[in-house]
Amino acid sequence: MVKAGVWVLPALLAAAAGWTDWRSRRIPNWITVPGLVLGVVVNSLVSGWPGAKAAVLGALLGVALLLPFVLVRSLGAGDWKLVGALGAFLGPQHLIAVLLGAILVAGVMAVVLVIWHGRVRQTVRNLGRMLAAFFTLHLPGPELSLDNPEALKVPFGIAVAIAVIVYSARQVWEALQG
Repeated sequence: MVKAGVWVLPALLAAAAGWTDWRSRRIPNWITVPGLVLGVVVNSLVSGWPGAKAAVLGALLGVALLLPFVLVRSLGAGDWKLVGALGAFLGPQHLIAVLLGAILVAGVMAVVLVIWHGRVRQTVRNLGRMLAAFFTLHLPGPELSLDNPEALKVPFGIAVAIAVIVYSARQVWEALQG
Protein backbone atom coordinates (compact mmCIF):
# COMPACT_ATOMS: atom_id res chain seq x y z
CA MET A 1 0.00 0.00 0.00
CA VAL A 2 2.61 2.56 0.97
CA LYS A 3 5.30 3.21 -1.66
CA ALA A 4 8.96 3.27 -0.53
CA GLY A 5 9.40 7.06 -0.59
CA VAL A 6 6.19 7.64 1.33
CA TRP A 7 7.54 5.69 4.34
CA VAL A 8 9.43 8.84 5.33
CA LEU A 9 6.18 10.66 6.19
CA PRO A 10 4.94 8.40 9.01
CA ALA A 11 8.51 8.25 10.35
CA LEU A 12 8.64 12.07 10.46
CA LEU A 13 5.19 12.26 12.09
CA ALA A 14 6.22 9.69 14.71
CA ALA A 15 9.56 11.41 15.32
CA ALA A 16 7.84 14.78 15.91
CA ALA A 17 5.32 13.18 18.27
CA GLY A 18 8.03 11.23 20.09
CA TRP A 19 10.08 14.40 20.52
CA THR A 20 7.16 16.37 22.00
CA ASP A 21 6.25 13.42 24.23
CA TRP A 22 9.86 13.35 25.47
CA ARG A 23 9.97 17.10 26.11
CA SER A 24 6.49 17.77 27.53
CA ARG A 25 4.82 14.37 28.03
CA ARG A 26 2.11 15.50 25.62
CA ILE A 27 1.37 14.89 21.95
CA PRO A 28 -0.56 17.92 20.69
CA ASN A 29 -3.42 17.94 18.21
CA TRP A 30 -1.40 20.11 15.83
CA ILE A 31 0.70 17.00 15.17
CA THR A 32 -1.95 14.27 15.17
CA VAL A 33 -4.87 15.87 13.30
CA PRO A 34 -2.88 17.03 10.24
CA GLY A 35 -1.11 13.65 10.34
CA LEU A 36 -4.44 11.85 10.08
CA VAL A 37 -5.60 14.00 7.17
CA LEU A 38 -2.24 13.75 5.40
CA GLY A 39 -2.22 9.97 5.79
CA VAL A 40 -5.60 9.65 4.09
CA VAL A 41 -4.70 12.15 1.35
CA VAL A 42 -1.30 10.61 0.58
CA ASN A 43 -2.66 7.07 0.42
CA SER A 44 -5.53 8.26 -1.77
CA LEU A 45 -3.10 9.93 -4.17
CA VAL A 46 -0.66 7.01 -4.23
CA SER A 47 -3.16 4.12 -4.42
CA GLY A 48 -6.54 5.62 -5.31
CA TRP A 49 -9.71 4.29 -3.71
CA PRO A 50 -8.00 1.19 -2.21
CA GLY A 51 -5.45 3.50 -0.56
CA ALA A 52 -8.17 5.73 0.88
CA LYS A 53 -10.03 2.69 2.17
CA ALA A 54 -6.89 1.22 3.77
CA ALA A 55 -6.05 4.60 5.35
CA VAL A 56 -9.49 4.98 6.92
CA LEU A 57 -9.50 1.36 8.11
CA GLY A 58 -6.01 1.77 9.56
CA ALA A 59 -7.02 4.92 11.44
CA LEU A 60 -10.19 3.29 12.77
CA LEU A 61 -8.31 0.16 13.81
CA GLY A 62 -5.70 2.21 15.66
CA VAL A 63 -8.23 4.19 17.69
CA ALA A 64 -10.45 1.14 18.28
CA LEU A 65 -7.62 -1.01 19.62
CA LEU A 66 -6.36 1.62 22.05
CA LEU A 67 -9.68 3.14 23.15
CA PRO A 68 -10.10 0.80 26.15
CA PHE A 69 -6.70 1.89 27.49
CA VAL A 70 -7.65 5.56 27.16
CA LEU A 71 -10.97 4.96 28.92
CA VAL A 72 -9.31 3.34 31.97
CA ARG A 73 -6.71 6.14 32.00
CA SER A 74 -3.68 3.97 31.31
CA LEU A 75 -2.91 5.68 27.99
CA GLY A 76 -3.02 9.35 27.09
CA ALA A 77 -5.33 10.73 24.42
CA GLY A 78 -2.37 12.12 22.45
CA ASP A 79 -0.88 8.62 22.15
CA TRP A 80 -4.29 7.36 21.05
CA LYS A 81 -4.67 10.02 18.36
CA LEU A 82 -1.09 9.46 17.20
CA VAL A 83 -1.78 5.77 16.59
CA GLY A 84 -4.92 6.71 14.65
CA ALA A 85 -2.94 9.13 12.47
CA LEU A 86 -0.23 6.53 11.90
CA GLY A 87 -2.92 4.00 11.00
CA ALA A 88 -4.00 6.38 8.23
CA PHE A 89 -0.47 6.28 6.83
CA LEU A 90 0.27 2.60 7.40
CA GLY A 91 -3.03 0.81 6.87
CA PRO A 92 -4.27 -1.99 9.13
CA GLN A 93 -1.63 -4.65 8.42
CA HIS A 94 1.42 -2.46 8.88
CA LEU A 95 -0.19 -0.76 11.89
CA ILE A 96 -0.52 -4.09 13.72
CA ALA A 97 3.19 -4.80 13.20
CA VAL A 98 4.13 -1.31 14.39
CA LEU A 99 1.88 -1.58 17.46
CA LEU A 100 3.43 -4.91 18.43
CA GLY A 101 6.87 -3.32 18.13
CA ALA A 102 5.76 -0.29 20.15
CA ILE A 103 4.37 -2.51 22.91
CA LEU A 104 7.68 -4.38 23.06
CA VAL A 105 9.67 -1.12 23.23
CA ALA A 106 7.30 0.30 25.88
CA GLY A 107 7.67 -2.89 27.92
CA VAL A 108 11.45 -2.60 27.90
CA MET A 109 11.16 1.09 28.82
CA ALA A 110 8.82 0.21 31.70
CA VAL A 111 11.15 -2.45 33.11
CA VAL A 112 14.10 -0.05 32.97
CA LEU A 113 12.02 2.70 34.61
CA VAL A 114 10.80 0.43 37.42
CA ILE A 115 14.31 -0.86 38.17
CA TRP A 116 15.84 2.63 37.90
CA HIS A 117 13.38 4.01 40.46
CA GLY A 118 13.59 0.97 42.77
CA ARG A 119 9.88 0.20 42.50
CA VAL A 120 9.94 -3.50 41.62
CA ARG A 121 8.01 -4.68 44.70
CA GLN A 122 5.34 -1.97 44.31
CA THR A 123 5.02 -2.74 40.60
CA VAL A 124 4.48 -6.46 41.23
CA ARG A 125 1.82 -5.57 43.82
CA ASN A 126 0.14 -3.19 41.34
CA LEU A 127 0.17 -5.85 38.62
CA GLY A 128 -1.59 -8.20 41.05
CA ARG A 129 -4.25 -5.55 41.71
CA MET A 130 -4.72 -4.95 37.99
CA LEU A 131 -5.10 -8.68 37.28
CA ALA A 132 -7.57 -9.03 40.14
CA ALA A 133 -9.59 -6.11 38.78
CA PHE A 134 -9.51 -7.63 35.30
CA PHE A 135 -10.62 -11.10 36.38
CA THR A 136 -13.40 -9.73 38.61
CA LEU A 137 -14.56 -7.40 35.81
CA HIS A 138 -13.85 -4.23 37.79
CA LEU A 139 -11.87 -1.16 36.85
CA PRO A 140 -8.57 -0.70 38.67
CA GLY A 141 -8.52 2.11 41.22
CA PRO A 142 -7.26 5.62 40.48
CA GLU A 143 -3.92 4.78 42.11
CA LEU A 144 -3.23 2.56 39.06
CA SER A 145 -4.05 5.18 36.42
CA LEU A 146 -2.33 8.14 34.78
CA ASP A 147 -4.17 10.35 37.28
CA ASN A 148 -1.88 9.20 40.11
CA PRO A 149 0.90 11.81 40.36
CA GLU A 150 3.25 9.24 41.95
CA ALA A 151 2.80 6.67 39.17
CA LEU A 152 5.74 5.94 36.90
CA LYS A 153 4.72 6.82 33.38
CA VAL A 154 6.19 5.43 30.17
CA PRO A 155 5.97 7.96 27.33
CA PHE A 156 4.24 5.67 24.82
CA GLY A 157 4.73 8.21 22.03
CA ILE A 158 8.47 7.57 22.22
CA ALA A 159 7.94 3.81 21.99
CA VAL A 160 5.65 4.32 19.00
CA ALA A 161 8.20 6.63 17.37
CA ILE A 162 10.99 4.08 17.76
CA ALA A 163 8.80 1.30 16.35
CA VAL A 164 7.63 3.39 13.37
CA ILE A 165 11.12 4.63 12.52
CA VAL A 166 12.62 1.12 12.67
CA TYR A 167 9.72 -0.40 10.71
CA SER A 168 9.78 2.37 8.09
CA ALA A 169 13.55 2.06 7.67
CA ARG A 170 13.16 -1.67 7.12
CA GLN A 171 10.41 -1.14 4.54
CA VAL A 172 12.50 1.40 2.63
CA TRP A 173 15.56 -0.89 2.78
CA GLU A 174 13.56 -3.86 1.45
CA ALA A 175 12.03 -1.72 -1.32
CA LEU A 176 15.46 -0.50 -2.39
CA GLN A 177 16.89 -4.03 -2.36
CA GLY A 178 14.09 -5.62 -4.35
